[in-house]
Amino acid sequence: MELSNATRDLAGILLLTIVTIEFGGAFMLRVVQGKEPTTDLQKSFFRAGHAHAGVLVILSLVIQLYVDSTDMSDGFTWLARSGVPIAAILIPAGFFFSAMGKGVTKPNRFFLMIPAGAVMLAAGVLATGVGLLTA
Repeated sequence: MELSNATRDLAGILLLTIVTIEFGGAFMLRVVQGKEPTTDLQKSFFRAGHAHAGVLVILSLVIQLYVDSTDMSDGFTWLARSGVPIAAILIPAGFFFSAMGKGVTKPNRFFLMIPAGAVMLAAGVLATGVGLLTA
């Protein structure tokens, strides 16, 4: 199977983002070792943000191969190819940004990025799944 240009380009970008996730892992190590002062909310939100980033970037890489196996219209192809990577930005960002600051015990409005990302995740996987079943 030969990769489409869109898959090759997006996969290259996604692989580069793994380095930023590694930096997040180093930060998480400092948090769990008590070297970064955090509240319980911050610790749990930072942990969730880091985990979602890693999982969703890997899913974003995998889904690209499946999108290349479909025969969807341009709009559905875009949604299938982009939905999960957009979720990989929105969901972790929602966790991190909604808990940033000194002594934060309640999430701020950035929390809304999490359900927005969940909608993009669902749209991306649904488009891909339907595209595969109808190919």
